[in-house]
Amino acid sequence: QLQLVESGGGLVQAGDSLRLSCAASGDTFIKYAMGWFRQAPGKEREFVAHISWTGTATYYADSVKGRFTIAKDNAKNSVYLQMSTLKSEDTAVYYCASSLWTPGDGGTRFPDQPLFYHSWGPGTQVIVSS
Repeated sequence: QLQLVESGGGLVQAGDSLRLSCAASGDTFIKYAMGWFRQAPGKEREFVAHISWTGTATYYADSVKGRFTIAKDNAKNSVYLQMSTLKSEDTAVYYCASSLWTPGDGGTRFPDQPLFYHSWGPGTQVIVSS
């Protein structure tokens, strides 16, 4: 099982860019797909992005599609979330999580449910000021 730690959060202005990192340890990173979720105050945790274990397939929430990019570096045991054109509604704690999900698992085609993920980091805060 992986241990995950996020970094890179902070306070930015609307329209700015920010890159989040998630460092993994404790298991063979390459075999895991990875995801990013976020949770705003008073709201449920929501799916942001997912990348397959090979890095060849990506999935995004509609709210971030075209603005956020997920990437996986198996050599560095890390996954990244490049965020651009940030909006105030992107303000949240961002979490990375590991997954063994593949398309078709449980009849699903989109990995947006927290139950598909096994290990979670403690989160990193992103605040976007408008």
